[in-house]
Amino acid sequence: MTNWIREMLSAFSGQIDSKKALHAISIALVLIAFMWSCNATGKMESGKSPVWPATSSNPNGFEEENASFRYEANTQGNGYFVNYMYAQAGNVELKNYGHGSGSINNEAILTYQNLTRKTHNAYSDYNDFDQNCIQFKEDNVMTYAPMIIAIGNGYYAASPLDYESLLKEKTWVKNYRGGSSMHHEVDYAHALNKELEITAKETFNYTYDPEKKGDGYTRMNINEDVTDGKAHIGILKAGKDLSNVLGRTDLTGDVVMFTTGWKKPAIVIDEDYFGIYHIERNITLDVPYYLKQSGDDWLPCCYGGFSSMTSKDQGYLGKSTKGIFDCTCFKAPATAQFPRTHFLR
Repeated sequence: MTNWIREMLSAFSGQIDSKKALHAISIALVLIAFMWSCNATGKMESGKSPVWPATSSNPNGFEEENASFRYEANTQGNGYFVNYMYAQAGNVELKNYGHGSGSINNEAILTYQNLTRKTHNAYSDYNDFDQNCIQFKEDNVMTYAPMIIAIGNGYYAASPLDYESLLKEKTWVKNYRGGSSMHHEVDYAHALNKELEITAKETFNYTYDPEKKGDGYTRMNINEDVTDGKAHIGILKAGKDLSNVLGRTDLTGDVVMFTTGWKKPAIVIDEDYFGIYHIERNITLDVPYYLKQSGDDWLPCCYGGFSSMTSKDQGYLGKSTKGIFDCTCFKAPATAQFPRTHFLR
């Protein structure tokens, strides 16, 4: 930036050199155009590519945003504990919650990916691609015990708090692309030794406008021992109302909640256990989706006639235009409609 300023100053200092002046002005114009184009396309953000809209001068429109997250936790100790975890990527959601008093030995890993890619090429079909994934793995050993804890150096130091909270852990995962929900909960337990692993993934590939591909994959594996408590397992797969949906968000990005699908499920599993139990569950649900449809870019005028058009096209045109597209509105006259006129020279 400073070089071309110096060059402009030197060009116009003293006697004007036309060659230097023209050269400096051309450099300035190029830099101004470059700065204007950068401002028009937006700022660069972490994990996000710039937007290049498809135009006649730039036909390859492309935009990509790829967010990723990883969380690792390792906790041991005695006292009162409470934790809350929530993650949402596209059409998949995860929630994990727990609390209790006593001892805890916990290891947990949460990974997250949210990928959106748009390719809007002016000379080919537009394409939108989404890939979202949440994975959660936990190894947790908890033992209940009443705890008296002195906090700070004021009133609660002289009057310690008494915690007598039985153990609770609640985890659910939802995949709107596959219309599925899985839920696991342990409540009022005196001891819990649990290994839990969850994977929720969805992909959606939309090529405007003939083809749509989607897949909703959900897995939950449980291996646990519950002592003097309640264990609940719930699984839900939506019925046919959700067999061909786009997902939690439509093409415009607005949230769409498909409540009718949950009211008429295809699969329902509801389990409750009270007491002392060893529980193992390996649950996998995969729901792929594929749709291919094509339509005429042009009306079939004088090819198959009005009757060969789709009902949608016929509705747009109306029955009054049938003769035009059947090519039957014109009939060659048998005789001249107007008599010949002879002009005298």
